[in-house]
Amino acid sequence: MESGGKKARGREKRQKIPVAAILENKLVAAKDYDYLLEHGYGKRMEGGVELSFSEALYLLEKGRVSAKKGVKKLDFGKLLGHCIKLDKRLHERYVVYRDLRERGLLVKTGFKFGSDFRVYSRGVKVVKRGPKTPMEHTKWVVHCVPEDYTCSFQELSRAVRLAHSIRAKMLWAVVDSENDVTYYSIMRELL
Repeated sequence: MESGGKKARGREKRQKIPVAAILENKLVAAKDYDYLLEHGYGKRMEGGVELSFSEALYLLEKGRVSAKKGVKKLDFGKLLGHCIKLDKRLHERYVVYRDLRERGLLVKTGFKFGSDFRVYSRGVKVVKRGPKTPMEHTKWVVHCVPEDYTCSFQELSRAVRLAHSIRAKMLWAVVDSENDVTYYSIMRELL
């Protein structure tokens, strides 16, 4: 019979679950965050990894992080309630983020592109700095909206032009009352 010590050495080490603390409009995991970075979650910053509300909620739902506010541990419902107070559009963003991640896509915030998310092709694990292969560039720029949303042609045109300027496709992710997401691709056609 094999001793317990040999069995333990043969097993993979259990991954520690990082604790993400709320800091204003984001959560920060200060340690045990290697898994997050290796799988394309968050953004490295001094002192840890910064997670958007959508990322933190998704990871909490999947059991990959725990969340706290001060010393108080938060479950999914409490974290969602806190985040929605700060971001009225979080519901749509979270539903779309979860849907895209469940499809195996790498999803990052799209703030610098004037959108909710920038999305990379399936198979891209981490966004790197410097030269990228064509597959490693942003493939879609995504705007998340509820099904009763209306916009002007100017807003639509701006979004499409911005996506086109970075060689990405513009997607409008429409979230219905049953939390289903329908994606509409809007492109600028050159004649």
